[in-house]
Amino acid sequence: MNKTLSRVVLGLLVVAAMLGHAAQVYQIALINHLDSIIYDVKVRLTMPQSMDDRVVILDIDERSLAAEGRWPWSRNKLEALLDKLFDHYQIGVLGFDVVFAEPDRSSGIDSLEAMAKSAFRDDPKFQSVLRGMRPKLDYDARFSRAMKGRKVVLGYYFSGVEDGVSTGALPPPAFPGFVFQGRNIAFTTWSSFGSNLQVFQQSAAAAGHFNPLIDFDGLARRIPMLAEYQGNLYESLSLAVVRVLLDIPEVTPGFTDDVSADYAGLEWLDLKKEGRATLRIPVDANVATLIPYRGYRGSFAYYSMTDVLSGAVPKEKLEGRIVLVGTTAPGLMDLRATPVDTAYPGVEVHANLISGILDGTIKYKPAYILGADVVLLFLVGVLMAVVIPRLAPFKATVLGLLVLFFLLSINFAFWYGSNVVLPLAASLSTVVLLYAINMAWGYFVESRTKKQFAQLFGQYVPPELVDEMARNPEGYSMDGRRADLTVLFSDVRGFTTISEALQPDQLAALMNEYLGAMTEVVREHRGTLDKYIGDAIMAFWGAPVADGQHARNATLTALGMQAALKELNRDLLAKGWPELKIGVGVNSGPMTVGDMGSPVRKAYTVMGDAVNLGARLEGITKQYGVGILVGEETHQLIADQFIFRELDRVRVKGKTEPVAIYEPLGEVGAVNEAELTTLQRWNEALALYRSQAWDSAQEALTTLQEQSPHYVYELYLQRIAHLRNDPPGPNWDGVTTFETK
Repeated sequence: MNKTLSRVVLGLLVVAAMLGHAAQVYQIALINHLDSIIYDVKVRLTMPQSMDDRVVILDIDERSLAAEGRWPWSRNKLEALLDKLFDHYQIGVLGFDVVFAEPDRSSGIDSLEAMAKSAFRDDPKFQSVLRGMRPKLDYDARFSRAMKGRKVVLGYYFSGVEDGVSTGALPPPAFPGFVFQGRNIAFTTWSSFGSNLQVFQQSAAAAGHFNPLIDFDGLARRIPMLAEYQGNLYESLSLAVVRVLLDIPEVTPGFTDDVSADYAGLEWLDLKKEGRATLRIPVDANVATLIPYRGYRGSFAYYSMTDVLSGAVPKEKLEGRIVLVGTTAPGLMDLRATPVDTAYPGVEVHANLISGILDGTIKYKPAYILGADVVLLFLVGVLMAVVIPRLAPFKATVLGLLVLFFLLSINFAFWYGSNVVLPLAASLSTVVLLYAINMAWGYFVESRTKKQFAQLFGQYVPPELVDEMARNPEGYSMDGRRADLTVLFSDVRGFTTISEALQPDQLAALMNEYLGAMTEVVREHRGTLDKYIGDAIMAFWGAPVADGQHARNATLTALGMQAALKELNRDLLAKGWPELKIGVGVNSGPMTVGDMGSPVRKAYTVMGDAVNLGARLEGITKQYGVGILVGEETHQLIADQFIFRELDRVRVKGKTEPVAIYEPLGEVGAVNEAELTTLQRWNEALALYRSQAWDSAQEALTTLQEQSPHYVYELYLQRIAHLRNDPPGPNWDGVTTFETK
């Protein structure tokens, strides 16, 4: 109980630590990193990986740069691009993922203006021609005029560099800062910007920033829908493109009713048309939106810019489409690391977000989901912390897997059913940590219990039984108790003669080999080795680990010892050592088992009449010329599992009641027909003997001796001869009494 309580307390401490992270009292960087990895995996697993033909990308690729010249191109070429897209292709909206921050001087107008002020200052003809050419050579003005009245959305960027230099002109803010004054909203704030020339900004339908938020691991997972600069809030490129596409002039912040000092409740942005919400964009605490990646790179149709300029792209490929101008050329450095690719075109990031806004498939992580994460972690953590210490390793593993399955199911239910991103790393880590701690506790801490058991029982029982006992140490002790067990005694016949024929070192080697081989058989059949008594072995079954098959296992051990002895004798004879023969006695019955002895020395052993009878049976095996004798109790327990030859009814020294003794011939099904026939004839002869039909018994035994000689037949023939001369009388019970051990 104390060990379980310690594990429960340790588990609850782990849960408390994880709850602190989930509640954002503090942050554990590793858990955050794991959450990001899990999110990325879910994105990749659930991406539709289908093309969205509503959005196409005009790629300033390497082929375009080779055909049209290095970037930036002259604005008259971009003017031609606008005319081609809107007049010929009749696109829906055009968004630029590039910035036009500097004036275009490629027409040579600056040189002509300088000449008009110097060398040709007094030349009326030159001045007249220049006035006529000026509108054609002012490429910026031409590009600006081409944008007017068309759905063109410019892109720009913000920078977080302190004291950075801002260039270009910002568009009007989506919201002036005072709109959200007094609300605790963690807008992404920037300190400078790089935007388009004022002349372009005035002509474009809208403009939006294309800054993603780069997470701690360098990946782009979110884009702020509204970003703050000097107190004003500016919309993203994707938001501006959708708004212009649908002719929606208004963006309305959506607040929940649960607004407090700590939680402003801004959870979505509504795009409203004629006072009604057309689209809803979920946002997080930073008013950012998760990028709904449709698939890997190439989830939208790409067309090389040079093919569009030349009109090589079929009209139906662009007509009515949302067109984004961007670049995949490595030299223009607009490749980003994302959850789906380490070099993902920035323009395709915005294409994914536009597609997700239109489809309403954006996943979101509202601030209130923190509470759901805390509650779920608490419930799962307490369950694991309290229950798992009480379970065996297999059951603990099953519980852990079920809890993990439950967490994953809940998480994916939120993901698919509500498009909500529920944090998973803290809960998963808690389950894994609690499981690992409990398994480690069992391995490192409870291994001491196993060592203690090994010290107590390892010299007696096989290692696998020690392991079994160590799983429930409270269920075992060395204290004495009464139980029905089976005991086995074995002894080497003629050991004194053998020992006299060998040198001491040879005798020691022989005994080591013999005892090692016999002990291995005992352990193989789950026996408890009691002791070695010189060349004798004592073992028992049924304690300390309960064994419902103790009689069977002991009998199998006796047969196994005789079989192992045959193998051992071949090796002994090869060394020139004497051949060994053993007698084995097996008996079952009530015995006292436990740690017994003096304060100086104790042993885990068995005592009782059934034990003494087992020893007597081993002693009289040589009287019948057999290797194994089994007592009557053992025979009754396993008579249906083994073939036995009943040899006699005996009254051993120290016992007044006679018992039947048996020789096991083998398991049922393992004894051949010839042996079974011989056994049947023997049983008939034994019955004739006990009925005092001496002539018939003698005839049957003589036939058996001639067909398959055995000492026991000769023994009974001698008894018949003696009983003929000294008849036992009508009350004879056929019991043989032994006066010696």
